[in-house]
Amino acid sequence: MRPPGPWDEGTTTQPQGGTLTEEPRTPAVTENTTAPTPPRPHRIRGLLLGLAAGDAAGWPAARHRAARMPEWTRRLTRELDTFAEQNATTTLPVPIALNQPPEPLRLGPSDDAEWAAFAAEAVLRAGDDTVLGDLGRERRMRAAIDLTWNAVASEVAAAADRAPEIESAVLPLRARISVRAGLGNLAAGLRPPATGHDNPHYFDDAACVRACVLAVAHPGDPRLAAELAEFDARYTQDGDGVHGARAMAAALAMALAGADPGSCVDAALAELPEGTEIGRNARHALALARDADSAFALVPLLEHQIVDHVYSYGIAAAETVPVALALALASGGRVAEAVPAAVCLSRVADSAPALAGALTGALGGGDAIPASWRDACRTLSGCALPRLTGTDLVELAELLEAAQPAPPGG
Repeated sequence: MRPPGPWDEGTTTQPQGGTLTEEPRTPAVTENTTAPTPPRPHRIRGLLLGLAAGDAAGWPAARHRAARMPEWTRRLTRELDTFAEQNATTTLPVPIALNQPPEPLRLGPSDDAEWAAFAAEAVLRAGDDTVLGDLGRERRMRAAIDLTWNAVASEVAAAADRAPEIESAVLPLRARISVRAGLGNLAAGLRPPATGHDNPHYFDDAACVRACVLAVAHPGDPRLAAELAEFDARYTQDGDGVHGARAMAAALAMALAGADPGSCVDAALAELPEGTEIGRNARHALALARDADSAFALVPLLEHQIVDHVYSYGIAAAETVPVALALALASGGRVAEAVPAAVCLSRVADSAPALAGALTGALGGGDAIPASWRDACRTLSGCALPRLTGTDLVELAELLEAAQPAPPGG
């Protein structure tokens, strides 16, 4: 049975939440004076910049960004790695520029931030009255997601027409195995949930990154945010990959409404069935977090008890989502503590720091991101989605804030 599509009858539930500001508060009044109104927390800005900072801080970001370098520079790095292996040297190579401009290798966001912006495009498209103005809000969101995926799938189909088989097609993008397989399935005529179920990496966390951004459509309503995240996740995931997306969307929906870290992780846990690997890992990781003195103190415990060292890729949602939730809790929602701790877990450094950064960035708001990190991470390089080259995440956050639903009763 397929999930409801944009062509199905949408929910009649009115959207919850509103503009992403703190809860209204009554200013303290003294004789002839009124306390100043607190500044807006800019939680969407914190979400995007926190995600981008976590993405940039992980060691895989340099390898992703190296895709913008000439191919021979990456080939030489591989040859140097082989040399180190064959000659038993402990001097290990890193991505190199040599006689090329080194800008692509400097600190900055990579694939996670760009696929987060991909999800943001769907949110903004849903607000375009000229395209989907005849649909209700929830149906517009789902229609926008479907249009966004199918637009990319059409590019895959065109590339496949020029190749002997889909797997060898040269695509105008770089993506996770799950995303590439899902796009190939769409191009071949399959529809969700088959595109995510018939997928070798159905369990990975690609949809979890997108879910963080999709939560902006339902601030304060974790149930609706989780449902929307699942609709998107079914294009590329199944099982724990879908559960993880629901959990991250629920947590972010709470954070965007000004909830505390404990309430955010509780909302995430409600989306993780106890009988699943991701559910067991999350409950264990959060139990460790509650007893930890700090996020940094939690790192060895997560490394030894949550992170897997068997599989060839460290992107399973059953590991990265529990790690992100646990570090958000142990850090007290402070992005400057959660992200560095996540980076210490090298096996899951491709996405756990980005997930932790998204949640704690939303909790702390835009001002919680140090200015130096904001400046280094606000602009996308196009290493995964070249058409997004130059996208400014601060400007994107402003567009998303402007597209928010009206507050209840407003």
